[in-house]
Amino acid sequence: MPRYFFNTHIGEDVITDLNGEDLRDPDHAWETSRAIIRAMMEDPKNQDRLLAASLVVTDEAGEVVLEFPFAEALMENAPEESGHDTPTAH
Repeated sequence: MPRYFFNTHIGEDVITDLNGEDLRDPDHAWETSRAIIRAMMEDPKNQDRLLAASLVVTDEAGEVVLEFPFAEALMENAPEESGHDTPTAH
């Protein structure tokens, strides 16, 4: 299984995921990204600061697989399953 790393970009700051997760494919990485973002946004103290943040998902080679803006993960009409073209896939 490929390993994906979920790096949080907040303005100029980057919180690097050093461990990553083994996931079946980029679609699973997209689903995991959305769940991570929603969990991070549950605390109201974080919402203002994180609304402009992005989760940048890379593979083991360091190549960007997708960029997922936090604001898009919170949209009510954000796609749930396949056909989720919202984040920028690379």
